[in-house]
Amino acid sequence: ARCRLRHRAEPEAARKARMEASAGAGLPTSAEAGPAGDGKQLLDLPWEDVLFPHVLARLPLRHLLRLQRVSRAFRALVQLFLARLRRFDAAQAGPHLPKAVFCVLLQDNEALQQLALQDCSAWLSDTELLPIISQNHHLQHIELRGCAQLSRRTLVAISLSCPHLRQLSLAHCEWVDSLSLRSLADHCKELESLDLTACRQLKDDAICYLARRCTRLKSLSVAVNANVGDAAVEEVAKGCPELEHLDLTGCLRVKNDSIRTLAEYCPKLRALKVKHCHDVVESSLSILRSRGVELDVEPPMQLAVVLLQGMVGYAPFINLQI
Repeated sequence: ARCRLRHRAEPEAARKARMEASAGAGLPTSAEAGPAGDGKQLLDLPWEDVLFPHVLARLPLRHLLRLQRVSRAFRALVQLFLARLRRFDAAQAGPHLPKAVFCVLLQDNEALQQLALQDCSAWLSDTELLPIISQNHHLQHIELRGCAQLSRRTLVAISLSCPHLRQLSLAHCEWVDSLSLRSLADHCKELESLDLTACRQLKDDAICYLARRCTRLKSLSVAVNANVGDAAVEEVAKGCPELEHLDLTGCLRVKNDSIRTLAEYCPKLRALKVKHCHDVVESSLSILRSRGVELDVEPPMQLAVVLLQGMVGYAPFINLQI
């Protein structure tokens, strides 16, 4: 059976770019190719309706980088595709994406919705990132985990340029401070997921400010920060009723009182991490455990059995009701 391709009206910009690229590369245009089926070239297919969604969108980024080296026509095709790219993950370009290549790839893009740059932490700075952030106002998901060479200017730029931001990871970005976080809280009211793991400059007052303004938060991590205590956790509990995931790992100042407040004000809570919070004990956790909340610490009796098994082996005769 013969498969027939439906040709829809091609956007003018893509049609012009295709014609110019084909002419520059010495390829025949659609008019020169003769009747349908005679001398058809791949680049004669509609770029926006066929090549972009059904061919280029299925190729890893590293393959696109190779494809644009084939000819001037394919370079024009790939560049136009990259200018309309909605999701960019640097990991798809390979383990070592050069700084210069990164800047060229996204220099014309104004349509990004997702940006993942955790694999660029070795060289990514404000100089490379700020131009991309400033021209992409539709970003909803940004991953900057471990990008230690950035500064507060990046977070301020994100807050001013990305009003529809929903997910942001700043884990292990120790340059995040109270001032830049307040800017984020003031301008990104649709934020649902925020990872502030090991952002050690932040204290209770900054987290409280965030909780009072970003009331749609569903997932929050303030792990590995000894500056975070009960005041911040209680403010998060009262200000974020949609909260589902909270990571307090290593928050040494968190105690039982704030965990009880969390249980009272967050009915949708599904997972809580409190490992290495030495002042949080079963008397407060049992309330959440009885509701089926996933906890990363075992109940005391079960933990005792596990430790005993590790020392003397499995003991089936132990009466767990004692």
